[in-house]
Amino acid sequence: MSKGDGSCVFTSPSHWSSVVHNPFRECAPDGATDADLVEQAKNGDYDAIETLILRHQAWVYNVAVRMVFSPQDAEVVTQEVLVKVVTKLSTFKGESKFRTWLYRIAANHVLNMKRRGAETHEMTFSDYGAAIERTPDLDLPDPKTVPVALPILVEEAKTSCTMGMLLCLDRKQRLIFTLGEIFGVTDAVGGEVLEMTAVNFRQCLSRARRDLHNFLNDQCGLVNASNPCRCPKKTRGFIEDGHIDLQHLMFSQQHLERVRDVADETVRGIDDVVEQQHAALFREHPFLRPANEIDWLQRLLKRDDVRRTLRLL
Repeated sequence: MSKGDGSCVFTSPSHWSSVVHNPFRECAPDGATDADLVEQAKNGDYDAIETLILRHQAWVYNVAVRMVFSPQDAEVVTQEVLVKVVTKLSTFKGESKFRTWLYRIAANHVLNMKRRGAETHEMTFSDYGAAIERTPDLDLPDPKTVPVALPILVEEAKTSCTMGMLLCLDRKQRLIFTLGEIFGVTDAVGGEVLEMTAVNFRQCLSRARRDLHNFLNDQCGLVNASNPCRCPKKTRGFIEDGHIDLQHLMFSQQHLERVRDVADETVRGIDDVVEQQHAALFREHPFLRPANEIDWLQRLLKRDDVRRTLRLL
């Protein structure tokens, strides 16, 4: 975690499974670096592999959620990425940072994977705005009739709505916006991951930010108070339309932290001030963890293809 003086303090390795390690922060954690863990893993150290994957698992998962919307679909995507990472670990030669190598694999996967779930229905900002407008303004449900506190339901509506907006961006824009705006990745690091120049990364990010800002400014009461759309007024309509499942909330009861708690913010200059007005909405999103992440990791490491690879490292 980042201290007020800009230095970094991390817990001991035994607590890495419960503390969010930010792989995009330039200062390394105390103890073994990613490069150290890779070497230990290549020497057959399963604990090193577990530590290495746990450092990055939640970040890959949170990228995946913003690419496919559904946490359940994101778990599948995350496993697909991490299987590739583990089975290709022997090919990592240290010519770049392990972070760059891993997130290039993740980026290539999410940009080229088969569409699934919510992503199968292509949505423009115009379509999305029309869908929100078709949702009637209603009073919140009677708190005695729902199994969840009303503020949690409103938060679920807000997060679902703003998370869904990301699907109006094309995949590359969505990934660049997730890395650069939501997770605060610098232009240089983002360019390395996407294999483009830092200038091109920033230009693509600026276009995505502008598109989202324009939509929010025209549609959302959270960004522009003159807009009539209000989360509490749409919550009941989202429930009745099936966008919110009262028995299985997707976002509002699963997280320990918010993105702003774990991801640094990158300030890119005064020319971006207009688009920065909406940034807080997305950095208020929950930083999700895969369900039962330790068990999930252990199941991953028991896969036949992974075990065969690990024996060869």
